Amino acid sequence: MGKGGEKGEESGECKAQIPLYTWEEIQKHNLRTDKWLVIERKVYNVTQWAHRHPGGHRVISHCAGEDATDAFQAFHINPTLVQKFLKPLLIGELAPGEPSQDRDKNPQLVEDFRTLRKTAEDMNLFRASPLFFSLYLAHIIALEALAWLMVSYFGTGWITTLLLAFILATSQAQAGWLQHDFGHLSVFKKSSWNHLVHKFVIGHLKGASANWWNHRHFQHHAKPNIFKKDPDVNMLHIFVLGDTQPVEYGKKKLKYLPYNHQHEYFFLIFPPLLIPVYFQIQIISTMIKRRFWADLAWAFSYYMRYFITYIPFYGVLGSLSLLTFVRFLESHWFVWVTQMNHIPMEIDSEKHKDWLSSQLAATCNIKQSFFNDWFTGHLNFQIEHHLFPTMPRHNFWKVKPLVKSLCAKYGVQYEEKPLGKAFVDIIGSLKKSGDLWLDAYLHK
Repeated sequence: MGKGGEKGEESGECKAQIPLYTWEEIQKHNLRTDKWLVIERKVYNVTQWAHRHPGGHRVISHCAGEDATDAFQAFHINPTLVQKFLKPLLIGELAPGEPSQDRDKNPQLVEDFRTLRKTAEDMNLFRASPLFFSLYLAHIIALEALAWLMVSYFGTGWITTLLLAFILATSQAQAGWLQHDFGHLSVFKKSSWNHLVHKFVIGHLKGASANWWNHRHFQHHAKPNIFKKDPDVNMLHIFVLGDTQPVEYGKKKLKYLPYNHQHEYFFLIFPPLLIPVYFQIQIISTMIKRRFWADLAWAFSYYMRYFITYIPFYGVLGSLSLLTFVRFLESHWFVWVTQMNHIPMEIDSEKHKDWLSSQLAATCNIKQSFFNDWFTGHLNFQIEHHLFPTMPRHNFWKVKPLVKSLCAKYGVQYEEKPLGKAFVDIIGSLKKSGDLWLDAYLHK
């Protein structure tokens, strides 16, 4: 009895020694060399561990000094397993008087969103359909086989080659949507299986790098449309986006390009060059510089397979030309689909919004149809995808009514539009930003 009492006193004393922190203190630790974050009221120092983070050090750094609970739950399919990596990083907890959310976020909205997520889990909406993804992979392989059969039976005439290029571009685009599924861990229950098949799809079927995609894309999901955090809005001074960046450029008299014409030169630069030029250079250089040798081997297997298949028909130069044209076609498809959900939306500096509000401000949906689902790889459900990145895409339509209801309750805008209007809005948004730049450049 006496010894038991002593143990209880020691346990209580140990618990009392856990450091307690205020948000004011935590928010100071958001520097490159000093990173703290909060998950479920526990404070972690991730400064040294950030470079070992499987999703890349930048995505975890973007959450430094903040409550990262919702981001943590969004990206990990087995949070309990991940906790073992967090345990050594634990340095304390939020002080009892501190709110669970930082920067005056609406605690009821945050709690209701987490309840919605729990409801989705109870509805098994995070459980993938093996049949859906098996058929999806089969239709990609069937397109590849059809392309080879066409050139085998009909030769290398212009009409056959043109049809062949469109078939291969379709296969590449659809493989792009499929690798996206595995990259987000939304197919298998085990992360390792998702990672393995992701490397196969993005590497062997597309010739790209899984690690390059992970490190880039997870930043986009954690902080969509946030300058200096989302790489997808880093336009290398080629475009100005949103309402604030154009004015800043204009006031500083920055004119790398005539931005008031960006809605016109967009057609010449962005869709045709993103994949065949910019992405290709970035992918290859990243694999070499960061020594992603496994990714390089997977990518090499793609090019070996492609050239072994088509050099006998087109020769080396002809095969290279065909591949470039396929990338050119795929790039148009990719750009229009991926930008229609984001460029017309709010693009700004960090506002530290809650998870629901930040994702809804940066994304919109496209009306559902069988064609839109297939054409966009279910990215027409961009809102649901951004809120629940690990949810299998065939379940987005099921959670959509719950999301809309929650948005209506708190006055959060839920935007949905037809496919054609979404394309037009890209150009309209670029023109608006260009006009803002010109006005600031000339008059401010």
